[in-house]
Parts: sequence; C-alpha cells; structure tokens
Amino acid sequence: MKLWVSALLMAWFGVPSCVQAEFFTSIGHMTDLIYAEKELVQSLKEYILVEEAKLSKIKSWANKMEALTSKSAADAEGYLAHPVNAYKLVKRLNTDWPALEDLVLQDSAAGFIANLSVQRQFFPTDEDEIGAAKALMRLQDTYRLDPDTISRGELPGTKYQAVLSVDDCFGMGRSAYNEGDYYHTVLWMEQVLKQLDAGEEATTTKSQVLDYLSYAVFQLGDLHRALELTRRLLSLDPSHERAGGNLRYFEQLLEEEREKMLSNQTEAELATPEGIYERPVDYLPERDVYESLCRGEGVKLTPRRQKRLFCRYHHGNRAPQLLIAPFKEEDEWDSPHIVRYYDVMSDEEIERIKEIAKPKLARATVRDPKTGVLTVASYRVSKSSWLEEDDDPVVARVNRRMQHITGLTVKTAELLQVANYGVGGQYEPHFDFSRNDERHTFKHLGTGNRVATFLNYMSDVEAGGATVFPDLGAAIWPKKGTAVFWYNLLRSGEGDYRTRHAACPVLVGCKWVSNKWFHERGQEFLRPCGSTEVD
Repeated sequence: MKLWVSALLMAWFGVPSCVQAEFFTSIGHMTDLIYAEKELVQSLKEYILVEEAKLSKIKSWANKMEALTSKSAADAEGYLAHPVNAYKLVKRLNTDWPALEDLVLQDSAAGFIANLSVQRQFFPTDEDEIGAAKALMRLQDTYRLDPDTISRGELPGTKYQAVLSVDDCFGMGRSAYNEGDYYHTVLWMEQVLKQLDAGEEATTTKSQVLDYLSYAVFQLGDLHRALELTRRLLSLDPSHERAGGNLRYFEQLLEEEREKMLSNQTEAELATPEGIYERPVDYLPERDVYESLCRGEGVKLTPRRQKRLFCRYHHGNRAPQLLIAPFKEEDEWDSPHIVRYYDVMSDEEIERIKEIAKPKLARATVRDPKTGVLTVASYRVSKSSWLEEDDDPVVARVNRRMQHITGLTVKTAELLQVANYGVGGQYEPHFDFSRNDERHTFKHLGTGNRVATFLNYMSDVEAGGATVFPDLGAAIWPKKGTAVFWYNLLRSGEGDYRTRHAACPVLVGCKWVSNKWFHERGQEFLRPCGSTEVD
C-alpha cells in the first residue's frame, strides 16, 4: 500500500500547480479528475477487500467460540475435568482473545485515507462547483433548455447517459441562491419538488426546498406565492422558526400593499401571475441576438448574400508552397470577408499541439480596458497557453503555414495561443483589436494593433460552440482541421466594428482551438493601406 501511495504522489506532483483549481474552465484538465477518481475507487476496493478478510477471520473465530462455549457451559465442571480443556481455556483467554482484540483494532483504512488525503489537495474547490453550476445555467439560458431536460440528460449529440438526482438539482438551486440568482433558484427548486413528487428518493426534504423557494419568489416580487409556499412549509414543519417569522412578515407586507391600493383597484389587479418570472436583464446589450445565433437562429444569410459566397483553391500571394498544394477556401461571409480554409492542420499535428499545450494551460484572461491589467472574467470561460516555435517543430510548421495562407508575416504576430473550453465554455462578444479608448493595450509589444485573426478549429463539437458575429448575424460552426480568417482592421487602420464576435457556450463536447493574431507592423507592403477611412 505504501508503494501505491508513493506512485500516486509522483503522478499528482507531476501535474502543474496551475491546475489545482478552476478545473471547470477546461474539459482537457477535467480529464485528470476522471483518472484520479478511478484511482480512488481502486484504493477503496482494496480497503474493502482487507476489511472483508478481517471480518471473515472474526466471524470464523466467533462461530468456533460459539460452538465451544455452548458445549463447555452445559457442564462446566465436567468439561474442565479434562486437563487439556483446562489448559486451552487459560491459553485462549490469555493469548487468543487478546490476539483477536489486536485484529479488531487493526486500522485497515489507513492506506485508503492516506491516498485520499494526498489527492484531496488537488480536488476541485467550491469555486469549481459554483462555476460548473453556473455553466449548466448558462447552457440552460443560451439554448433554452428547461431544468427537466437537463436533469434527464437529454442533450443533442451525447453518447453517455447522465441524469441529475433530486440532491443534484437541489445543489444547483442552492448554488444559484448563494449567488443571489433568484431566477435560477426558482427554476431548479421547482425541479426538485417535481422529482420529489414523482417519488424519487433523496436526502433533501420538501421543507428544505420550500424554505429556499419561498424566499426566492419573494425576492422576485411575487409576494402572494411566497406567502402560499411559506404556509406549505409550515404545514410540513410547524416548528420551523424562520418560516414562522417570514409568514408574519409576508402577511404584514401584503396588508400594507392592500392599504396603499385605491378603492377603484380590484383584488385581481393586486395579484401577480404565479410562477412566471422573466430572466433578469444583464450587462450585455446584444444578449438576445448573441444567444439566438448560438442556437442557429436569426442567421442573416439571405439568398442574395448566399449567391456572393464561393469556394476556390487558394495560393496566398502566390507562395511557392501553395502553388504546388493550394488550400481549399470557402467564403463564410461577404462583408466583412470571412473565409474558411480546409485541411489546415492534420490530426497528428493537432494531437501534438494539444499535448504540448495541456501542461501549460491556465485560466484565460482579458485585459482591463481601464488599467491594462490582465484579469479573469466570467464572460470568458476557458484555459489557454502560448506556444513558441522552440517548443516543438510542429509549432513552427503551423506558423509558416498560416503565413503562407494569409500572405502576412508572422514575425510581428503574437505567439500561437491554444485554448480549451470548460463546462459551458464561452467567450462573450468582444473585439480582437484595441479601440480608440484602449490605444495602449498593445503598446508594450511595439507592433501596432491586431490587424487580422486566424482561428484554427482543433476539434469537432457535438453541440454548441459556434463562432458568431452578432452585428452581422453570422454563425460559423467548428469543423476539426479547418480554420477561419478575417481582418479586424480596415485598410485605413481603423477598427472594423462589424467583427465583434463571440465563442458560444459548448453544450456538448470538448472544444479545442488555436489562434494567431497578426499585427500591423511588417504588413505595410503585404497589405497596403487604403486611401480613405473606410477602405
């Protein structure tokens, strides 16, 4: 067992410290948890085998002693008249029973507890659990899934069955409640009641659910339903102290509300529709458009625009390598021009880049436009790493390929960024270029603004995960081995605000991408400036 613990320590300490938290932001890193849990199960089974062997010995001794004492107690003097029996009785009580005591007191759990203690320091944290719960709620909102659908695991493209128990759903509702998200608290607590009413066994009680639910609907302004739910709670648990206080408070508020009403208003006008709550408006102005595009709705690819989109063989700026083997190029959008290239990266190259990037993955950050400091943000849920050409020949090869395809130099481009999205991983609408009020964002690089984006899709995604452009009404779906390319700046050097884009939440699947941001410096003769501001 000690050797097993040592091997486990070596395996875990080989994992970079950056993955000790925020597992929910990268599916790639969450795979480590699968193997850790498998090891724990093996350790637990070994402990059970040791315990069963010990209990078997104890049971055998008990049966043996039961038969012996039944016989000896029936005629104690006659039994002890035989000197051998007398000797064996003394020996048993002086030697054998203490040996049994030692056996019973053996701590068979020590090995398992040691293994568990080693691994616990690398377990997900409360932040991970909250992040994963928020991710499910994000998917619920973006793809218009009701809690029952998620609870039953009925998601498109899934090949494994997964359901949420009553206790799981309660955990979802409680996470929302603790975050002050009463809208989702109500949805998930109602799901808990539904599954409890269906007879599902759980440690969660209806009293617990009604306690959270009544206060959540009160926070949403539904005083009448809060009162009704509190009465239900008290009928189940009359001694519930907080519920009694809430009931008196709600009744008082309702009475004050009635007194404020003028005589020409009816009781019906006082009431609010029970159980119907609007999702709160948040900070993102194009939320509805963005989420519609993620669902594949509202795409403005009209027949007229469709006629302007073509497929062709692409040889860059007549690069010799592409004259021999041109890439297949497909128009995804006409203006601004967004194109997709096929067979940009082979499966072998993709796997190698993922292998290099995975140990370096860290929570993706965004630059605060006011301070210029990199920080994590809830609207970007992924992990990323930056690869240099010296890391592996495949990185240099992919960089050269992107240079040949675009006709732009990579000398002033940023390092190859590799990103893996987590549970419900996303990057809400943003610009890749720095705007007028962010002019110092790339000043430290000395290479100007981000002129273009080259985005490699390194995996297929079963559902969700599209790249969408809300201002255009465009949606581009991941296809492994392909890449999309667009210019962020007009030829005049002004930002093209139409390129505001987003990575939709991954509904089902594991999304890997890599991207190269080309900068202005060095492109002067490769992409000459325009003569007007809108060129």
